[in-house]
Amino acid sequence: MMSSSQGKLAQGKLTIVPTPVGNLADITLRGLEALRCADLILAEDTRTSSVLLKHYDIKKPLESHHKFNEFKTSLGLVQRIREGLQVALISDAGTPGISDPGILLVQACLEADLSVECLPGATAFVPALVVSGFPTDRFVFEGFLPQKKGRQTRISTLAREERTVILYESPYRVLKTLRAFADVCGGERRAVAVRELTKMYEEVVRGTLDELIAHFNEKAPRGEFVLLIGGAPQEKKKHKSYREELSCDETDIIENTN
Repeated sequence: MMSSSQGKLAQGKLTIVPTPVGNLADITLRGLEALRCADLILAEDTRTSSVLLKHYDIKKPLESHHKFNEFKTSLGLVQRIREGLQVALISDAGTPGISDPGILLVQACLEADLSVECLPGATAFVPALVVSGFPTDRFVFEGFLPQKKGRQTRISTLAREERTVILYESPYRVLKTLRAFADVCGGERRAVAVRELTKMYEEVVRGTLDELIAHFNEKAPRGEFVLLIGGAPQEKKKHKSYREELSCDETDIIENTN
C-alpha cells in the first residue's frame, strides 16, 4: 500500500520560494535548488523574475501568477500538481503570500490534500523591524493599508496599538500615511521609515512623525518603503504602597504570630 507521503510526492508539490527584496545575492541555496528542480515556475511578474533567473542561469518554464488572475488559474494549477508537476511559486520580491499573491493557491492545494512547502528566506518587514530599534518581541504587521474605504478607521485603530506597527507603503502615499498617523497619534509619536532595503540607496530615517514628514517634504520619497510606528504609550499604573500590597495589616500579622 502506498503511504500518504508517497502519494503526495507522486502527485507533485507546490514550493514557496522567497526571493531577494533587492540584492540578488540574498536568495538561499535551497531557494536556488528548488527553482532548478521545478518543472514550472510561477511568477508575479515574469519580466521582473526573469532578471533573477537569468542572473543564476536558471532556465525553466515561467508563467504569470498574480492578483489579477490567481482566482482563475489556481484550480487548473492544482490539477497539474495532482498529475505530478513540481511547481515553484515566487513573487517580485520577498515571500509569496506576505502582501503578495500566493495564499489562494496554497489554500487550494491544501484543500486538495497536495504537498505544500515554504522555504525560509527574505521578507522585508523583519530586517526593517530589527534595524528600527523598536521592541521586537511584540508587533503588528499590517501590510498595505486600504487605499480608500476603511483606511481612516484602520489608522485610528492602529494608533491605539501598544505594540510596534509595521506597514508597507508606496512612495506615492508615504507622506499621506505619515500625516494621517500624526493627525491621530500626535506628531511626537516615534516612527521609522526604511526604504530600498538591501539596495545601493538603502536609507533608514528615525525620529518623530513630524520629523519624518519634514524629511520627506524636503526629500521626495523614492523606492519601496517599510514604515514602523512606535506603540502607543502605556498608561502608568499607580503603584500601591507597601502596606497596600500586604494581604493584611500589621495588627493581623501580630495576631497571627501569637
